[in-house]
Order: sequence, then C-alpha cells, then structure tokens
Amino acid sequence: MPSDVCAAPKLLSFDQAVERIHSLVSPVQQTEKVAIEDAIGRICASPVLSPVYVPPADNSAMDGFAFVHPGDVDVTTVSFELIGESFAGHPFAGTVQPGQSVRIMTGGLVPDGCDTVLMQEDCAVNDGKITINRLPKPGNSIRCRGEDINLGSEVVAKGKIINAVDIGLLSSLGVSHVEVTRQVKVAVLASGDELKSPGEPLASGEIYESNRISIATMLTKLGCEVLDLGIIPDDPKALTDAFSKANQECDIVISSGGVSVGEADYTKQVLDDIGEIDFYKIAMKPGKPFACGKLSDSVFFGLPGNPVSALVTFMQLAVPGIETMQGKSKQKRIGFWAEATSNLRKSIGRRDFQRGIYEFSETGLPKVTSTGAQGSGILTSLAKANCFIVLAAEQSSVKAGESVWVEPFPAWLN
Repeated sequence: MPSDVCAAPKLLSFDQAVERIHSLVSPVQQTEKVAIEDAIGRICASPVLSPVYVPPADNSAMDGFAFVHPGDVDVTTVSFELIGESFAGHPFAGTVQPGQSVRIMTGGLVPDGCDTVLMQEDCAVNDGKITINRLPKPGNSIRCRGEDINLGSEVVAKGKIINAVDIGLLSSLGVSHVEVTRQVKVAVLASGDELKSPGEPLASGEIYESNRISIATMLTKLGCEVLDLGIIPDDPKALTDAFSKANQECDIVISSGGVSVGEADYTKQVLDDIGEIDFYKIAMKPGKPFACGKLSDSVFFGLPGNPVSALVTFMQLAVPGIETMQGKSKQKRIGFWAEATSNLRKSIGRRDFQRGIYEFSETGLPKVTSTGAQGSGILTSLAKANCFIVLAAEQSSVKAGESVWVEPFPAWLN
C-alpha cells in the first residue's frame, strides 16, 4: 500500500496532539453572575441546586375527583359526598374526611386528607354526591411533591452549556441569576502580504482572506469574546507587535498562515522568539503544519494558511482547547459507521478528515458521499459537507460499500 510522503516519524499523532493541547490549557477561574435570560450558551460555573420542590405539593394529574380511599370494599358502587373544589391556583381550604370528595382539576392541589384522584369520566355526579363503579388503587393520578425535582437536588451541572431548556427549567424554579464562567477572550489574525479583505480591489497575485472571518464567526457561536486583529503583513516586527497585543488582552491567540516552511512564513519564527512552541506538525490531513504553544499570558494556535486546513485544524484541535479553557465538560465526539457510496483515496501515514455528506436510506441505514476534490485549498469541499469522513492513519484507500467512520458537524457550525 502507498504511504503518505508528508508523514514522517517525527510527526505527532492526532490523538497525542489533542492530549498535549488539553495539558497546555487551564480553565479560566473568573466567574460572573448573569440573568438567566442572558445565560444562553454560557458555561455553568457551579452546580445549580433547586431551591424548591417540583411539583411544590401533591397535585392532580387529571380532571376528576379527589377522596380518601376507603380501602378494600366488597360493594358494586361507592359514593362520596361532594363538598367543594380545588382548581389550579385556588386550592380547597379544609380537610376532607372519609366518605367525602372534592372536584379537582389538573394541577389543582390535592386537599388535606385525600390520597386518590379518579378522572371525571369514571364518576357519576348526582344530588351532591359522586358515585363510582370501580375503585382505583390508592394514590391514583396524584403527582407527588418533589417527584420531578427534590429540594436541594442538582438541576444544572458545573461545566454544562446552558441551553434554552435549562433557562426554562431555572425559571420554573424561581432562579433569576446563574453563576457562569467568564467568557474566554480569543484574538484572531491572518498573516500574508497577498491577503485582502472582502470588498477591496485585488492586484495581481492577491487573494481575499477568509480564514480569520470564518474562525471569528465560529468563536462567537462557541461563546467566546473575539478580538479581531485583522490582516498582518509578512513582517516580523508587525507580527511581534500583533502577538504582543493579543497576549496582553486575550486568553488565546489564533493565527492563520505563516507556519509552513516558506521563506516568508514568519509566524512560527515569531512565536518561537516571544513564546514557547510545544509542538509543530501533526500526522493529519489536511492540516499538518499546525503550531501550538504558550506566550507569557496566553495559549496560541498557529493554523495553516490553506482555507480547508485552517478550518479543519481549528475544529479538530483548537476547539477542544477552547472548550477546556471555558470549563466545559469534556465533549465526546459524536460519530457513527456509514457505508461509503464511492471509492475514497487515502495513503497510509496520517489521519485523514475528508469532507462528506451523510444521509439515511429508506431503511434507516447511514450512507456517506464524498463532496468531491479534497484539496486543502478547495473550500467548497467543506461548504458542501455536513460531516467529516475520518480515516485512521494506518488506513489505506476505501472501496465503495465499505464502512467508514463519520463525524457530523457540530451544531455551532450552522
């Protein structure tokens, strides 16, 4: 089987790179309290314990009648005197004695003394009495106090990303504010004399910059505070100034471009001068030239300049580090096996993140199709995709019909 000419023994494996990133990054310690309506997407900094029972008291699960269960009775029918009613927000005042009953609506508090509710369709009402032909079991149709949430129980765990359901849950408990981790501050920049911002005219040899803008957008979706330092020319002093500013103001610095081996690729050189590069070059495709390390007050990720390589390394390597710094619970990669609908070219040596489109057949079986040409500069291969086809480093080419591992794109990418 052919081997990957870009894979060398000194390349760090993908799994080793992820572990090294986790070891370099520490969660931010600062927290703040925010109103629950502003907590969407934030990271819970400490467990939220319920200040109340849910439900707060025994209540009816349906419209019907509440009464004291008479126990085992050997009669065809049982009658109860109807003495009042209990509606949601308007409970019955008093105690119900054996032989008595109260009309009750869904959500109404079960009156003192009652232990059973029977739905109204199984009861007959005549002359101030209810008659039933079938006694239910004691406790029927009663939602007991605290059966959903007990007083003091954990409702939102530390490290959880707070979502809309969590906000609804907290609101239902009367919780108005929640302690969250301070937002991670991330600086983004792109380097290269050939780069221009969208809207500017292009001269010969120039291209529009896209990595910085895409990454800044994803960082916002991830709940980060973003400092956009723009496009930095291929000049060591300009790059040093930009990295120094980013280091002073942010927790993480992300650059794209300049980490390869060209004569004008100064980013890696500058990072090596003012910081400490922990590792460089990974056995993955696309994205081999990825630099990671520390400045005095921040962590940096040096992404490749090719658009697909930059976005793949950001998603697969930088994001786990960002999530660790945010204090998120460790996110397990979601994936499944799917049938490849066509041949997939692959050389042994590097883990390959090919771009694909997965779907499910009429019988519910997953299939995945390549988006086509997989070059690191072909951004449309990523734009068309909804997943990565992950091929192991030791794996070679795949034939149509074989199973491959698929990782759907995360929700924050949409």
